Amino acid sequence: MKDKKIINKAQLARQRKERLKYILIHLGIIMFAFICVYPLLRIFSISIRPGDRVISTDLSLWPSGATFISYVKLLKNTNFLIWLWNSLVITVSTSFIGVSLASTAAYAFSRFKFPGKKTGLVLLLSSQMIPAGMLILPLFLMIMKLGMMNSYLGMIIAYSVSALPFSIWILKGYYDTIPRSLEEAALVDGTSYVGAFWHIILPLSTPALSIAFLFNFTMAWNEYLIARVVLFSSTQYTWTLGIFELQGQFITQWGMFAAGSMLVTIPVLIVFLYSSKWLMSGLTLGGVKG
Repeated sequence: MKDKKIINKAQLARQRKERLKYILIHLGIIMFAFICVYPLLRIFSISIRPGDRVISTDLSLWPSGATFISYVKLLKNTNFLIWLWNSLVITVSTSFIGVSLASTAAYAFSRFKFPGKKTGLVLLLSSQMIPAGMLILPLFLMIMKLGMMNSYLGMIIAYSVSALPFSIWILKGYYDTIPRSLEEAALVDGTSYVGAFWHIILPLSTPALSIAFLFNFTMAWNEYLIARVVLFSSTQYTWTLGIFELQGQFITQWGMFAAGSMLVTIPVLIVFLYSSKWLMSGLTLGGVKG
């Protein structure tokens, strides 16, 4: 009986320890989530605050006299919808083109042996160590000589080139985990390398493709420096440029500024939620060799 009581006490102590650990972990997650979400809630609070006040003694997230007039003024009195459309066209095009180019290049690096393969991989990795600001001048000269200044195509080329090295590394790491025997069996059955890539590799690489697409999308959607150099017409602006039109020399329309900041999170949120089921598997790409 004494032995049973000792065992029961040990089990109870273990259960209490596990329960305490469970509570502490979830409290930590809740606190971390609150820290991440709180700035967004404050921006929303500013967007519905009357009088374009960015500083207020009212600490509540829903201010007194809350109004959505800043959203109405933003959509009616500015080119915000045009800026948003420009960003969508450039971002979606960049994402599809970037992933398409990266998927084929990564397949070549993963499956074939050719002169300069290792050097190419090292150069791709090294390119990610160069500060983005140092690439502005070369990109500007390239786009200017191509005659693509102030155009969708110029922006798409610049963004695709910028995101390509990282996308290739992500996809190559995933391709390396796919057994070659699957392709070899398809080749024995008479399928070409292109057919094996299209019908076997790509369907199995959905997690990696989703992560690469999400990376390209968020990079192009939030980018400012290249857009500032390439675009100079207000009707061609992306939202990152256009929203600064609300900032004057002596006054800033903070309500509209905050409203715009809230609205531009919607497309990224939609893409993230759609690809979230592949996100966890994509975070460990290349970590396990198959």
